[in-house]
Amino acid sequence: MSESHDGLAFLKKERIVAKSGFNRWLVPPASIAIHLCIGSVYAWSIFNPPLVKQVGVVASAADDWTLSSVVWIFSTAIVFLGLAAAIGGKWLEEVGPRMVGVLAAFCWGGGFLIGSLGIAYHQLWLVYLGYGAIGGCGLGLAYVSPVSTLIRWFPDRRGMATGMAIMGFGGGAMIGAPLKTWLLSIFYQAPEYLGSVANVAMITENGRRFAEVAGNRVEVVVASAADMAKVPVPGPEGVYVVGTGDTGAASVFITLGVVYFIIMMIAAFSYRVPAKGWQPEGWTLPSDVESEKKMISDNHVHIDQAIKTPQFYRLWIMLCLNVTAGIGVIGVAKTMMTEIFGSTLPGIVDAGFAATYVLMISVFNMVGRFFWASMSDVIGRKNTYHCFFLLGMLLYVSIPFVATQVSVAPSVMWLVLFYGATMIIFTMYGGGFATIPAYLADVFGTLHVGGIHGRLLTAWSTAGVLGPFAITYLRQQSVDNAISDLAARVDPSVFIQTFGAGVDQLQALVDANTVIIAKLMAVAPPGTVDPTSSLYNSTMYAMAGLLVVAFIANKGLKHVEEKHHLENTHPELSEAK
Repeated sequence: MSESHDGLAFLKKERIVAKSGFNRWLVPPASIAIHLCIGSVYAWSIFNPPLVKQVGVVASAADDWTLSSVVWIFSTAIVFLGLAAAIGGKWLEEVGPRMVGVLAAFCWGGGFLIGSLGIAYHQLWLVYLGYGAIGGCGLGLAYVSPVSTLIRWFPDRRGMATGMAIMGFGGGAMIGAPLKTWLLSIFYQAPEYLGSVANVAMITENGRRFAEVAGNRVEVVVASAADMAKVPVPGPEGVYVVGTGDTGAASVFITLGVVYFIIMMIAAFSYRVPAKGWQPEGWTLPSDVESEKKMISDNHVHIDQAIKTPQFYRLWIMLCLNVTAGIGVIGVAKTMMTEIFGSTLPGIVDAGFAATYVLMISVFNMVGRFFWASMSDVIGRKNTYHCFFLLGMLLYVSIPFVATQVSVAPSVMWLVLFYGATMIIFTMYGGGFATIPAYLADVFGTLHVGGIHGRLLTAWSTAGVLGPFAITYLRQQSVDNAISDLAARVDPSVFIQTFGAGVDQLQALVDANTVIIAKLMAVAPPGTVDPTSSLYNSTMYAMAGLLVVAFIANKGLKHVEEKHHLENTHPELSEAK
């Protein structure tokens, strides 16, 4: 078995031990670079609009993927992130961060390339396999690769060290969002334009729209002025031929896959680990009083023993619920912003504003990781999580109030409040990720913190399913109810004139994306309140409830019992360390 790995010996931990006098501040840039690459997953919502219009390009066609099916690609990537981290975390302790980082580069870059084939050939399963499964494994391996290394390089500043690395993951969308938006505009190709709705004769069959072109009947989509304002290169509203343009998403996937692979390979080869027994010059262990106050233990717990402790599961619950509360919102951030404020404040909340919102989520996510992780070095990890849960509860509950008020009395003030509340939420969401490795080191010691952290990230995988499921399910329930209510309000003759079929065919029209809330509002009686702003209210209340449970879990967290300490469970390893 050793012979099969000889060719990769230069990647192993033994070959990257830093020489005497090595500057430990050279390690964080490599960690940040890798996390910036994989952190672009947080800008996934930039891909939602083109992927749900891959066939229609300017508007969703009958054969296009739905938002709920596309959102789960992001969820799949997060699930595999947690699984890969759980398995790769223990492997990381054996082979070191360079080998893990190289494999991560192949998985993340290769996942984009496979995903591009799925988009080009309109095979959704390939996008799930590439970006979701293989790319997700790359996410998990790259995520854990620098954490334990940085904790060992910075025993005097555990929170700050992990905050620096994981700050890059939160900031990945800050670069990824505008980069993806720009690339989509470069590769975008408008479909064939037939003319305005008034000048093109159309028929409707089974919810689909068709028009005659040179004696042939072709499927078409009707793009409104609002639809055309959302595409990378705006054009005239009217009738477009299905399947004749290109959103550019496949080409963007190829480009990003190559770029991320190159950067991650360079960063992986920059990793170094400290020599055995190394510690910062002039640093001493904290006093017993300070350690007790901040709940820091100088005892070590073996990776396999850690999962037998109640502390591990309390931390797992805390991370899972904190992530569930934020990850569903991040996955549909751009869509949520436009749905809540797009119709009430159309002159302000346009496509550019929504894209900037995604960018600012990344900025605050990134800043929160460094701020809260560094703050935890001062106030302690337990108190930091108390802040996350108590303040988070109040902020999540405030969002439905703001959404309801803006639909009744549109005002920029509600937008400002919404913006502020969500940005603080995202600082704490990112802060939770950045602080948890240091929390684990405090509770279980530093010897196996990388592997324990990897296993704890299965909580992220679980949250990657729960968050988007909750937000899409509850949102869809609200959408279905809103469409039924609005359709009942529209004059039947106006409904037929607008959609080419009666209300009795409502479900078929909805399934074909011919009928949506915005189009119903256009023909609804004057004074009808647009329900779009309140689509996420029930979800926000549910998320606040989750944080109550997380607060209780954190409140009861105590020191690990002596029977779980390394000297009692693995005395031979205790002596070796």
